[in-house]
Amino acid sequence: MGRLTTHILDTSHGGPASNVGVRLFSLGESREQIAHATTNEDGRTASPLLDGGLMVSGTYELEFDIGDYFRARGVELADPAFLDTVVIRFSVNGDENYHVPLLASPWSYSTYRGS
Repeated sequence: MGRLTTHILDTSHGGPASNVGVRLFSLGESREQIAHATTNEDGRTASPLLDGGLMVSGTYELEFDIGDYFRARGVELADPAFLDTVVIRFSVNGDENYHVPLLASPWSYSTYRGS
């Protein structure tokens, strides 16, 4: 069985993004929240978002509360913020491992399939 992990790097401050809310949704016949976590001081969730029998092939969305993170760091954001909740949609094969990192600043983000 595979697993799904994530972490967040703050590219504007050059380090991990801690205390960011993360939600995982399954996109089957309906959109269903199946996991939630808050990143630790290393910008990672304490455990995989999916693993074992919960890691099934399909399409998912990760939501990251990146606007709240930058506000908490004292960054002045436009109203409304250019980036508030970052949503990444991706598909997985349940037998493989997936790491979906978020590299973010108040003005941009990127992601990739990590190892």
